[in-house]
Amino acid sequence: MKGIEFSQYKALEALRMDEVDKPVPKDDEVLVRIAACSINSWDWELFNARPFVNRLMFGLFKPTRLKTLGFDIAGVVESVGDKVTRFKPGDEVYGDLSNCGWGGFAEYVAAPQSALSPKPGHCSFAEAAAVPQAALLAYQGLVNVGHLRDGLKIFINGASGGSGSFAVQIARQYDVEITGTCRREKMEFVRSLGVDHVIDYTQEDFTQSGQRYDLIIDAQARHSLGEIRRALTPDGIYVMHGGASSKLFQCMLFGPLWSILGKRTYRVLFHRANQGLEAIGQLIESGKIKSIIDKTFPFDQVIDALRYYGEGKARGKVVINMEPS
Repeated sequence: MKGIEFSQYKALEALRMDEVDKPVPKDDEVLVRIAACSINSWDWELFNARPFVNRLMFGLFKPTRLKTLGFDIAGVVESVGDKVTRFKPGDEVYGDLSNCGWGGFAEYVAAPQSALSPKPGHCSFAEAAAVPQAALLAYQGLVNVGHLRDGLKIFINGASGGSGSFAVQIARQYDVEITGTCRREKMEFVRSLGVDHVIDYTQEDFTQSGQRYDLIIDAQARHSLGEIRRALTPDGIYVMHGGASSKLFQCMLFGPLWSILGKRTYRVLFHRANQGLEAIGQLIESGKIKSIIDKTFPFDQVIDALRYYGEGKARGKVVINMEPS
């Protein structure tokens, strides 16, 4: 089979399509013929070996613990292991493989049945591949940590990205007031998602505006906890799941202490792969949320897709289509 080998950090030209061994599923695994795989921030960050913890996790000087990037996949089950009970050949599935070896930029992948769910019937493969991590970061931040409910004033920092676009749609299921940030050229797109107030973060610092929010979802952390405190209501909740590594570590180190000493809550969201995907699937099936895909690239243009993602211009998700055009 064909796969995109990942052998060097920070070298797009080193990513190459090669013939690699087709995986053989273990007893509890499913062999999936991949139809589509989306690009996430973790793909881009790992490719660039940042933050430094990625080097500790995947290889100090070069990636040694995975061979292929990509983990949000959708495809068709080709075969199953002897102990698989949830799926059979021909089933359409999707899921997040970040906890079980990645390998999405390839024609086939073997994954535990627990990492996969039935693909929503209303989705194309590309739309399904755009869902797992981005939608669940939004869902887990808003619902599990943020206790989403009617009447909240919500701030979404990074509302035009993959996770941000899902966060707006999920929050919109409630009677809430949403403010979101993006670049100037994406403001109309963000308004079209249902955001009430849009801020161009290159021109305005939301922590200096005097506005306070009950819940802040931060995918682009650029501010200190002291600055964030100014933008939170006295019992507000701050949830960080992306941004500068220095801000991430600050929140990890001091967020719990600040939360104990006051009524405000400061949390780093550690994504739990596939937890809540059933609820997201129901929202998709009912037409309440949908994947926002900025651009789809064919399999032989993975380098172009990664370069485009890295430019930060995407509105929503970037997807690799494995199927022949």
